[in-house]
Amino acid sequence: LHLDHCSNVGFLQECIMAGYKSVMIDASLEDYEDNIKITQEVVKFAKKYNVSVEAELGRVGGVEDDRVVDEKDAYLTDPAMALEFVEKTGVDSLAVAIGTAHGVYEFEPELDFNRLAKMDEIIDIPLVLHGASGVSEKDIQKAVSLGICKINISTELKIPFSREIKKYFDENPMASDPRKYFTPAKDVVKSIVIDKIKICRSNNKA
Repeated sequence: LHLDHCSNVGFLQECIMAGYKSVMIDASLEDYEDNIKITQEVVKFAKKYNVSVEAELGRVGGVEDDRVVDEKDAYLTDPAMALEFVEKTGVDSLAVAIGTAHGVYEFEPELDFNRLAKMDEIIDIPLVLHGASGVSEKDIQKAVSLGICKINISTELKIPFSREIKKYFDENPMASDPRKYFTPAKDVVKSIVIDKIKICRSNNKA
C-alpha cells in the first residue's frame, strides 16, 4: 500500500505501523526549512520499518483531495534546492513541480523539461510527476526519458469511473447491487490504466 499526499505526521506514522510499505509526506505548503525538518522526521521513523518515503518540493497547483493550491501560490522546483533537500532528508523519491497541476486542465500544460533534465543530472533518486492527468503521451514519454520514474494519474480515472456509474443508474434506476454497477466503471478504468502503462513503457516490467 502507498499513502499519497499526507501532511499529518501522526497519521502517516499510524499507517506505517499498520503495514503501509510506501508513504508520501507532503510538507510542500510549509516553508523550505520546515519541509526539510518534517521530512527528516518521517524518514527517520519510516526507516525503522523499512518503508520508502516520497516527499515534494515545489508546489503543484490545483486540487488534490482537500488540498487546494491556487495558481498564484504554485511554483516550480529549483534544481539546486532539490539536491540539497534530498541530501538533507534522505528521501527515497522526490515529487517535483515542472508545470503540471492536479485536476482538469483548461489548456495543455507546458512542462519545463530543461528544469527536469537538470534535476535528473544531479539527483540520483527517482523523480515523481504529479498532476499527469491530461498530459500528452509525447510529454509523458519525454518526462520518463528525463528521470521521471513514477507518474500520478487520478482525475483521468475518476471522471470516467463516475460517468459509468451515473450512466448505469440512468439506465437502471432501481439498481442496488454494487457488484453490477461497479463493473462497467472498473472496466473503463482498467482499460485506461492499461493504456497508461503502455504509454509509460512500463508493461512487462512488474
